[in-house]
Amino acid sequence: MAIDLPVPKKPPPVRFSRASKTALYLVLAVAGCFAAVACFAFILTFLPVGSLGNLVRGERYDKALAPVAVADLQSVLDRDIAEALKSGQLAPSTGAGVSIAVVEHGVTRIFSYGAAKPDSIFEIGSITKTFTGLVLSQMVEQGKVNFDDPVREFLPPGTVAKPAGNEITLLDLATQHSGLPRLPDNIHPANPANPYVDYAAANLYAFLAKQTVAKPAQTDFLYSNLGFGLLGQALSNRAGMAYPALLEQEVTGPLGLKDTVVSLSPEQQTRFIPGYDSEHRPAHPWDFDALAGCGAIRSTASDMLTYLQANLHPEKFRPAVGLPASATLSAALAQSHQLRADALGGGIALAWFLFPKTGEYWHNGGTGGYSSYAFFNKNADYAAIVLSNTAPGKNGSFADRVGKHISERLEGKPAISLAN
Repeated sequence: MAIDLPVPKKPPPVRFSRASKTALYLVLAVAGCFAAVACFAFILTFLPVGSLGNLVRGERYDKALAPVAVADLQSVLDRDIAEALKSGQLAPSTGAGVSIAVVEHGVTRIFSYGAAKPDSIFEIGSITKTFTGLVLSQMVEQGKVNFDDPVREFLPPGTVAKPAGNEITLLDLATQHSGLPRLPDNIHPANPANPYVDYAAANLYAFLAKQTVAKPAQTDFLYSNLGFGLLGQALSNRAGMAYPALLEQEVTGPLGLKDTVVSLSPEQQTRFIPGYDSEHRPAHPWDFDALAGCGAIRSTASDMLTYLQANLHPEKFRPAVGLPASATLSAALAQSHQLRADALGGGIALAWFLFPKTGEYWHNGGTGGYSSYAFFNKNADYAAIVLSNTAPGKNGSFADRVGKHISERLEGKPAISLAN
């Protein structure tokens, strides 16, 4: 999840002379050109290795090796990441670290670099959205909800009026095609360093009463933390329990994910690695209320690897016995991977993005002091998670780079340099 802070209030109007207006138009035109180039560069980050994107961005790549087996991956990464550990993103002065877990053809490895340990707990940010999407899939499989149910029906009576035309459904929220903005305009945190903690259900309902739940005629992909937060709240309302309890009931309990939680126990708090912003300054953890479904989860590399293995082979995974939600989990996992709409030059399932050329599902995340990158490829039978205690910067996150680097090493392609 990108670092989303409140929308500032509009300042009073400023009046300009004709000459000032002319100068302003010129400045805006030039700025618009730069913005277009920046947007183009961002889109190009999703192009494959060897594409025009790499030429435009001027990225450094380590030379290709033969496809690296997971059993040999750490020795390769030890070399590839050495410069970052010495004087780069993981230098001792930064306090930064990464935990990594990888599986390929059933062979698993978990390791860490810098300040992190293999059992360190991190905020996973927007990868939470894939869990919320799986909760939705579970509840559909259990007959508790339908994908095309209007979200309005999951809110307290009288919260928002029924629109005259089409209205936003649960599936619209889960595929980022609801038309809702990235954030509500009534989020005004008392502490900007912890921006979601005091945004309660009452605030969310007040925003929706003004916004309405009418679905725009044209609903292209629009990434919305608000949308996934609303989805989590709506499903919690239907289940009659808070999001953390619903998450445990439907996903983390059946998968046996003891360290994948919203609120940490005293013991887990001792393993919660301190976070840093993109300039390596200490950052406050992010806590959530009504928008928990968009980014509230904390986890470890080990737990996330278990989660990714379940996604990689839903038909083979054996969830915990004796839990009602375990019975539908395999079908719900498979259902959560079905492509539903276009997004980012590829497709989107229930939160998961897909690179169509490689068959790789992925999602990343970022909070005020953490970043993450997860991917799995059913065709090649591998998956990996990278967890970092440093927030994304203007050029993305180190977790993204490490994740892409690992994928490229597994595929035998030139690998994006970790020394950039």
